[in-house]
Amino acid sequence: MKPFELGADLLYHSATKFLGGHGTAIGGVLVDSGRFDWEKSGKFAQLTAPYEGFHGMDFEEESGTRAFLLRARREGLRDFGACMAPMTAFQILQGIETLHLRMPRHVENTRKVVQFLATHAAVEKVVYPELPGHPDHALAKRLLPKGCGAVFTFDIKGGADGNARRAGARFIESLRVFSHLANVGDAKSLVIHPATTTHYRVSDEDLKKAGISAGTVRLSVGLEDADDLVEDLGRALSAAAKAR
Repeated sequence: MKPFELGADLLYHSATKFLGGHGTAIGGVLVDSGRFDWEKSGKFAQLTAPYEGFHGMDFEEESGTRAFLLRARREGLRDFGACMAPMTAFQILQGIETLHLRMPRHVENTRKVVQFLATHAAVEKVVYPELPGHPDHALAKRLLPKGCGAVFTFDIKGGADGNARRAGARFIESLRVFSHLANVGDAKSLVIHPATTTHYRVSDEDLKKAGISAGTVRLSVGLEDADDLVEDLGRALSAAAKAR
């Protein structure tokens, strides 16, 4: 996706994920398109009026359309310490060098995994925009012509009495290739079951309000052999079915 071509003015992106791509660094990216007229909008006095916290500087007057970026850099670095360590920057830059090679493999593997899960008897549903039944399928085809990425969710079948939670836990415990981590966008495949980890204190009713279920599993598909990933998921789903 190219957000600036779609009308965005500011772009925030996590460099921790696919840009770095190896789960070794934490960082973020802020990109200013340089097209937005802060002065003309009349809505952003913090960028167009003298700022006492920075010796009366008018950021718009100082840098024109890049006022936001100027304040983010000067104030962020000075007051908040948002300065990336040299080694972190090096690791992310190295990751970016192979981004164009890694992403097609991520997407290719994800499509194979999605196809497998979508027809598996132990799976309730798969939520991935490339599937025709997804509500944003047509939009995804237009905005993401090279694929819909490598992170998605699916629901393991289970009853309303907590069986889905037990099935999800058994599924996680039975995996051998997927790593049980809350991160995404790594070269290795990652998995998490919210109902027994990040959302384990949340009731099934409240999970449903949040758009997930007790059986929801999130995958971040990595660069391993796709057949190995499918085999790993198949074995874990069999174990989950026994838990139900």
